[in-house]
Amino acid sequence: QVQLVESGGGLVQAGDSLRLSCAASGRGFSRLAMGWFRQAPGKEREFVAAITWSRSTRYADSVKGRFTISRDNAKNTVYLQMNSLIPEDTAVYHCNTDPPRETSWGQGTQVTVSS
Repeated sequence: QVQLVESGGGLVQAGDSLRLSCAASGRGFSRLAMGWFRQAPGKEREFVAAITWSRSTRYADSVKGRFTISRDNAKNTVYLQMNSLIPEDTAVYHCNTDPPRETSWGQGTQVTVSS
């Protein structure tokens, strides 16, 4: 079972950047497709970005061109570089496998973007 710990969130202004990290424990990380997801207050959790074991990537339309997902298999870590942040990006960000496993959701990391 993969255990995941997210970090790197914070309070920023519109236009700023943040880099989120997701540290994974457990075996087989390098073979897993990983994703970032987010949940804003009062809304359903939504897909943000994903990366396969071969580093193919895909993004939600709302973040395409602003966010970049990457991975470092030597560190068992997935990153989400977020640029040109807007208030609509405010949410708790979670990483998980792609597709997500219900048993692998962590606490997430809060990102708040002020206008």
